[in-house]
Amino acid sequence: MSWSRALREAARSGLTIERAKLTPLIAVRGSVGVAVVIGLCLWRGDPVLAVSSAFGAFSSGIVTFQRSMRPRPVLALAVAGALAVSTFLGYLVAAHTAAFVVLLAGWTFLAGMAWAIGPVSGLAGTQTVAIMLVTVTLPTSVLGALQHAALIFFGGVVQATLIVVFPVRPWGTQRDALADALAAEADYARRLRQDPVAPFDPAPLMDARLASTVTARQARRRPAQLSGPRGVAERLRPVLASLADPVVGAPLEGPERDRARDLLAAAATVLDAVAHAVRHARPVRLPPEAMATLEVPATGPMLTGAARRSAYRLISLLVDAVELTDEPVRSTRPTTEAERGHLLRPSVPRLVPVALRALHREARWSSHIFRHALRVAAVAAAGYLLGAALPFGHGYWAPLASVMVMRPDFAQTYARGVARFSGTLVGVTVGGALMAVVRPGEYLSAALAVVCVWLMYLLMRTGFSVTSACVAAYVVFLLGIAGAGWEQTVEERVVLTLLGGLLALLSYALFPAWETPRLRDRLAEWLAANGRYAMAVYGRHARPAEGRPRQVREALLDARAARAAWEESEARAEKEPVRHRGLSAGSAKAAGAALATMGRVTMILEAHLPDKDAEPSPGAAAFAAELGPSLERAERAVRERGTLEWSALRTVWERWDAETGSEGVAPRAADLLLDALDDLAEALSRGPAGGDGAAPGTIRAPQ
Repeated sequence: MSWSRALREAARSGLTIERAKLTPLIAVRGSVGVAVVIGLCLWRGDPVLAVSSAFGAFSSGIVTFQRSMRPRPVLALAVAGALAVSTFLGYLVAAHTAAFVVLLAGWTFLAGMAWAIGPVSGLAGTQTVAIMLVTVTLPTSVLGALQHAALIFFGGVVQATLIVVFPVRPWGTQRDALADALAAEADYARRLRQDPVAPFDPAPLMDARLASTVTARQARRRPAQLSGPRGVAERLRPVLASLADPVVGAPLEGPERDRARDLLAAAATVLDAVAHAVRHARPVRLPPEAMATLEVPATGPMLTGAARRSAYRLISLLVDAVELTDEPVRSTRPTTEAERGHLLRPSVPRLVPVALRALHREARWSSHIFRHALRVAAVAAAGYLLGAALPFGHGYWAPLASVMVMRPDFAQTYARGVARFSGTLVGVTVGGALMAVVRPGEYLSAALAVVCVWLMYLLMRTGFSVTSACVAAYVVFLLGIAGAGWEQTVEERVVLTLLGGLLALLSYALFPAWETPRLRDRLAEWLAANGRYAMAVYGRHARPAEGRPRQVREALLDARAARAAWEESEARAEKEPVRHRGLSAGSAKAAGAALATMGRVTMILEAHLPDKDAEPSPGAAAFAAELGPSLERAERAVRERGTLEWSALRTVWERWDAETGSEGVAPRAADLLLDALDDLAEALSRGPAGGDGAAPGTIRAPQ
């Protein structure tokens, strides 16, 4: 799209207010943590220290609201510790402008690189930069700085203590993730009734797996309802697809298709009931009609062949899901050795090597994380110098605004920049008007600031513009505690926020990190991951006695991760004002659909894995042997804009099909797999529309 359209879309996205589920009790708990810190400082008679130290509890509270499966007290303490360190280091050199700018640039670079570890780490790094910028107002003694850093950490301790003492819906995040996965399976079953090859987004299953990974302490306390249904949901998806597929499951028309539709509808009802029970920690309540449908009828429509096996497997898995969910809610069961290997989350100290490897992996010029870190470091330093040169008392607000809106991708940075300025304008206007009319004292200003914090926590998921408005009003009231004039605060906040936002937007235009040129690499990675998954499944059919179930599972997880990376890259590329000269938007969508079909076909075949005592399949062995080299050549062709060729693989399949006479699920699935690969070759052979596919005003990205 063109620059004008990209900016319009980003602005619209930034100003959009979403309808989100509100959690008032959790918001009250977080705002109480801020109130405790402010109240203690005011009780000691130090309003200035109350203003600066409140950021510790405030920032720790923000991080605990993020979508992370880590225990919330751990997040609060970790962020509070990082905030305290950044505060003290900032004070040590705050009096020397040159040294402070160097420290600020280096620290901001590390905070930008923290996005390589994960979004929560990236947000925590951003918060530490923000608190470092505030250190220019710290006391003038080392002892005072240590006291301030201790209060910053104390704010996090207060938040962590409140989470432990006043738990609100324990295991709520994990329950929601598992319930969402089960509900997604139910929706998938309903869509398969109408469309036998309906697509399925594996993101809910990926989130459920992430949520099921717990610490050693959590594993001893995990409710029984969260221990088993996720594994059942993982095994249900290929069975549902296998039953509905007209090639390897029930025929497209006739009595068998009617029976398959009834089973899918009953499965959806059961899965919805299980999801409701998991979400609300209640026993499963099943309607009698669904249970009657799942019973094998004595007369009437009957399934045969592979469809019959899928139906029996579906009924068995649904029974397992109900039984596992109906266990006493407060009971626990011992974790098996296999689960400890897969689902035990490492402790925070053990995450250090993982984080270092992630940082090392992104420390290259072509990495968009590395370029983001360079960009945000340069903007923070330039914004600080520019803010200090302007005739305002809080010049650090300019770099603060820049750091808070900047993200590793184009669309988020521009959307957040627009949202930040709009929200700030509203927040300072409302806060300034209240200050002018009410003229509150210290304690009333503190109370109004806490109310703004509560509103921000409550409305955090509705949109960045809303939270920016709450934060802007919070700052107005917070500075009112120290006696700062509201007229100057409003003027400074608006002007410097606008300046910081403009610096952030300009930096991305001058030093971008476009996602569009990486699309072919992401596509090749997804193709390779799908290929490893297919070879693992066909390897089990070729040599059932030698197969390892874990190998298939790991290949499936890798394929899901590659698909998620592709979809994330494609979504970012769609919002960028650039076009890849060798891959149009239509070709990218068609290629993604072909690889999704390839994964679905492999998943269907996984539902029919042979027993270990089954006879080996020479045809499957020959197909798997040729599939590997063919996919290696195809992966190189995708990256280098070559031609995809599947003639050798099709020759092997034709020989296999002739030997079996189209009998068996494996050769029929191989035919569908080849069709998907042909669709991929056709999608990538299309020439970009309009010569290079670029709209007027767009940038043609290098390859």
